[in-house]
Amino acid sequence: MADTPELQARKTIHVDGEWLEAVSGATREIIDPADALPFALVAEGDEKDTDLAVAAARQAFAHGDWPRTPVAERAALLRRVADLLVRDREELGLLESRDAGKTLEEGRVDIDCVADAFRYFADLVAAEAPGRVVDAGSPDIHSVVVHEPLGVCALITPWNYPLLQASWKIAPALAAGNTFVVKPSEITPLTTIALIDLLAEAGLPAGVANIVTGPGHSVGARLAEHPDVDLVSFTGGLVSGTKVAQAAAPSVKKVALELGGKNPNVVFADACATDEAFDTAVDQALNAAFIHSGQVCSAGARLIVEESVRDRFVAELARRADRIRLGRGTVDGVECGPLVSEQQRDKVESYVDSALAEGAVLRSGGKRPEPSDTRPATGYFYEPTVLDHCHRDMRVVREEVFGPVLTVETFRTEDEAVALANDTEYGLAGGVWTSDAGRARRVAGRLRHGTVWINDFHPYLPQAEWGGFGKSGVGRELGPAGLAEYRETKHVYQNLAPKPVRWFAG
Repeated sequence: MADTPELQARKTIHVDGEWLEAVSGATREIIDPADALPFALVAEGDEKDTDLAVAAARQAFAHGDWPRTPVAERAALLRRVADLLVRDREELGLLESRDAGKTLEEGRVDIDCVADAFRYFADLVAAEAPGRVVDAGSPDIHSVVVHEPLGVCALITPWNYPLLQASWKIAPALAAGNTFVVKPSEITPLTTIALIDLLAEAGLPAGVANIVTGPGHSVGARLAEHPDVDLVSFTGGLVSGTKVAQAAAPSVKKVALELGGKNPNVVFADACATDEAFDTAVDQALNAAFIHSGQVCSAGARLIVEESVRDRFVAELARRADRIRLGRGTVDGVECGPLVSEQQRDKVESYVDSALAEGAVLRSGGKRPEPSDTRPATGYFYEPTVLDHCHRDMRVVREEVFGPVLTVETFRTEDEAVALANDTEYGLAGGVWTSDAGRARRVAGRLRHGTVWINDFHPYLPQAEWGGFGKSGVGRELGPAGLAEYRETKHVYQNLAPKPVRWFAG
């Protein structure tokens, strides 16, 4: 790999193959959320830097070789990138852990998934037919539908899964033959910076991949409105996603939005019929809610459990939540890291306070932990929290908390379970736990969520589309539909024996 971010300080904007400082000379310190101390310095770009990056991407698309590079060569480059990610797995996993606060093991798994995404899109485009022939009803007509790259893609990524979410956009954009400008979150940009270096090492031509580090209100907003951008793909919160869509509307550019979630995890009593099944369901409920400190758009933050097993289930859930080892993510044995920022922790605390004021019962957590050897007092830690006796009128149940907070609701019938699960503005993901195969299919079919897991929570497949209903966004990532987001479809109609039409006299 190239120099570490510490050595790349100030030059983290990549335009037309060159690492640059911000035009303004501004910088931003990157904070380790485990101790609130800065450990890297990046350029703080703005609209001027963004315009330079878009111009480079437009030039590379209009006059460069990448859009016209044979599919087999594009696929080969993506596979080389995957190999480089595997080579640098430990370094990148550590960087992701320090940057985002997640455990080192989570960081390593993220890098594995990033490599899988690059390989998947390489295989997908390499295996495609060159076009779909359309029967025009005449031997003299050759009609074919072909796919072409869109052009310049603006890719705006979130802070919780910095490199993984970037790969879900960068890999299909490159596979389709596009050029791009990526704007990572201003608080977790480091692994995306590293990926740009790996793309260059793999042989990607200058100008195809560009990055501008900087805030959303300047860099992100300019990308969304820029007339030379053909597509903007955004992953983040509902408020910011709405602004992106509004900014993109005047130029009628293509927009893909992956926004928030308030995801139900529905547990039927028959899923807890044996001690082993009960333990599995509890374990998965913990995983659904508290992986990466709950800072996951698909987190199972709403436990909806059948009344007959509620007391036992919640008691065991709370007992085990209290035992989660909380600390710096790079320390062996730590199971849950800090929240990403002081602002995020303050937000989580406000949701817990409002829930308790509205009648929720605290079963575990609900406060900042005591400092320890692995948990500096200055870090942004918050205990995994279970709130019982919650109802739909509470803010903590309606709104996306994005922290280690699990709410508990209760149902008696299947219809009531489905009604509760669907009673949300979002529709990203959900889980169903039952030993009844018929019930599993019925409930999964009735849930208005983009992904439904049955007797599991959180796995995703690169081959399967990822998206949601309602305010969880528009468009799809991953799978063939994820590739289609980065393409134009063209119908080529060739008349092999043209004849006069004679519609008009003359």
